Amino acid sequence: MIIAENINSIQDQIRAALSRRELSLTGTGNTVKLVAVTKNHPAELACEAISCGMQAIGENRVQEALSKAEKIGHTVEWHLIGHLQTNKVRQAVEQFDLIHSVDSQRLAEEINRIAGKMGKRQDILIQVNVADEDTKFGIRPDELFELTQTASLLEHVRLCGLMTIAPYYEDAEEARPIFKELYRWFSKLKAANIPNTHMEWLSMGMTNDYAVAIEEGANLIRVGTGIFGSRNY
Repeated sequence: MIIAENINSIQDQIRAALSRRELSLTGTGNTVKLVAVTKNHPAELACEAISCGMQAIGENRVQEALSKAEKIGHTVEWHLIGHLQTNKVRQAVEQFDLIHSVDSQRLAEEINRIAGKMGKRQDILIQVNVADEDTKFGIRPDELFELTQTASLLEHVRLCGLMTIAPYYEDAEEARPIFKELYRWFSKLKAANIPNTHMEWLSMGMTNDYAVAIEEGANLIRVGTGIFGSRNY
């Protein structure tokens, strides 16, 4: 089973990366959660990954997640890692355990409103555009404290950490400063002890750069191609 072999190989590399992490990076613990990103892969492959022990599925689009959930069910965690439009919030809150991509006060408030109607407290991460790329969503680092304060006042939202997507580099080492910077902001927010926040997750690192991300403090990584192979677009 190629998927099983891929997952085992990634888990080995996770352990190796953790062993290289500096002892000073204690804010995210010493374990890493692997999210299997199933974008543009069929539900059957997601089910195979689940049978191999995967406990978290990540999707970029709400509609694709909903169609797969009909076959997969809710026996695993569902993570939304793609951009969320406000008109998809109701479906997202119904489906996802963790939304990685909150990038505005308006979106946070809409999630709060919908979650309140459903009697749910929605776990979220704030997406930060550390590299300031025009093609990427996310807030600037200097906007973090303001949005964190906003989220902390929302009764039906729980801020659980931060997320970033680094630029693609042939050499993953070039992404290291991005990850290092987000860990610095994560640590600052955690030390601030802002009420009604639970700074647990630092979501950074994908197939090409997750080892470097882990070395710099990531405890939540999002891997698709590394598990399932190249996508069919």
